[in-house]
Amino acid sequence: MRKLISNHRLMFVILIFGFGLVVFALAGIVNPVAASPGSGPGPNSVSAPVQVPDNAACLFCHDKPGMTRSLPSGETLSLTIDSSHFAESAHEGVACSECHTNIVTFPHPDFQVQTLREFSLQMYTICRKCHEEQYNKTLDSVHMRAVAAGNTNAAICTDCHNPHSQPVITDQNGALLPEARLRIPETCSRCHSAIYETYKQSVHGTALTQEGNTDVPTCIDCHGVHNIVDPTTNAFRLQLPDVCARCHTDPAIMTKYGISTQVLNTYVADFHGTTVTLFEKITPDQITNKPVCFDCHGVHDIKRVDDPVYGLQMKQNLLLACQRCHPNATTNFPNAWMSHYIPSPTQFPIVYYVNLFYKFFIPAVIGSMVIFVISDVVRRLIERRKGAKHV
Repeated sequence: MRKLISNHRLMFVILIFGFGLVVFALAGIVNPVAASPGSGPGPNSVSAPVQVPDNAACLFCHDKPGMTRSLPSGETLSLTIDSSHFAESAHEGVACSECHTNIVTFPHPDFQVQTLREFSLQMYTICRKCHEEQYNKTLDSVHMRAVAAGNTNAAICTDCHNPHSQPVITDQNGALLPEARLRIPETCSRCHSAIYETYKQSVHGTALTQEGNTDVPTCIDCHGVHNIVDPTTNAFRLQLPDVCARCHTDPAIMTKYGISTQVLNTYVADFHGTTVTLFEKITPDQITNKPVCFDCHGVHDIKRVDDPVYGLQMKQNLLLACQRCHPNATTNFPNAWMSHYIPSPTQFPIVYYVNLFYKFFIPAVIGSMVIFVISDVVRRLIERRKGAKHV
């Protein structure tokens, strides 16, 4: 009898212990924070890592054509990403989740935008994560100043660089690739189409767009890349001769086309250039009516100087250019301009030989006068000593 009672007690203890284990396990399932020390929101908590989807998982859906979303404005936002273009882009090795950090689950979290432009303005700041240097340069640009002033149509990163199809534009040394240079005017034309059409007809634009000649300047060579300044300011105007000189004083480029590399030196040496240089160094914010390069040659519509219709080698065209500042200029007024060439036996030979004559004539005259003065002084000293002896 006692043995039977003892066995019942043992079974009762085992049942109580087992029931406690079940309750403890259920408590851990219902409240995992209490079941696992250090997993709560306290200082020692350890969050389970979130499984971030890879690009293949993202493109499984987004590579399908026709994925769109209608916005309240009535516009349609395309959600399709062409995987073949992305694979050839500069971002090919970048994970989707590195830019779209808030998308880790499906369905994706909702985003509240009214228009396509509002969507772009929300997204472009992501570029700063990897391209901080370039992004910071844009902050002082004419485009970002316009955005800050409320002009939401001013260019932002993604207007020039499509993040899902942006090709590589530089080589290993950071130099711009030739094919990238050819695309620059078309990129700028998305906003500046009228200027692009004018540029295409210029000596620079024709060479680039029709001949594929990458020696000629594109938009960024004159205006900058990410730190584009306001071209309507006095400071930009005064710096323009230096901008043009970047190409026009480079013998490696100018020799190919038989163009003088003395363009800056000859400009600075005359009254116009000297005045502009002084303004640039002393009062860069002050306006001056002295001409800079584009006042004579044009801005985006620059023509060859030997163009039979518009070229400045045509005397009538040159006179008209001078008369913009000198309305009373006569037909002979432009004859003093030597087309930025230093006089030589082949270029303006009369001026060259006159200069050569004076190079010898002036030292000879001054030298003769010095010799005459010295000999006269010596003669007077000798005569004075002779006179002193006779006394």
